[in-house]
Amino acid sequence: QVQLVESGGGLVQAGGSLRLSCAASGHTFSRRTMGWFRQAPGKEREFVASIDWSGDNTYYADSTKGRFTISRDNAKNTVYLQMNSLKPEDTAVYTCAATKPTGGYAYWGQGTQVTVSS
Repeated sequence: QVQLVESGGGLVQAGGSLRLSCAASGHTFSRRTMGWFRQAPGKEREFVASIDWSGDNTYYADSTKGRFTISRDNAKNTVYLQMNSLKPEDTAVYTCAATKPTGGYAYWGQGTQVTVSS
């Protein structure tokens, strides 16, 4: 079992930055791919970014590529999402997720609100 707790959300002006953190508890965190997803009001949840267990491979949605950076610290059981050049359309609840050993995201946090004002 993996428990995930996000932090770092808040209100920021367009063009600003935020850094989200996702602290994981439970075993084998270092062996799991971790991802960030977001859901805006009235919209489907969408993929933001992911990082493999080693941290060597990262993937981004086209909408976040070049502005967001995902990273992880396996010693601290934490994954981060550095968000720069934020836009009002980035406003959403951001949730981190962890995969199960056989693949697929199986564990989800409660989410943290990010609001970008214009």
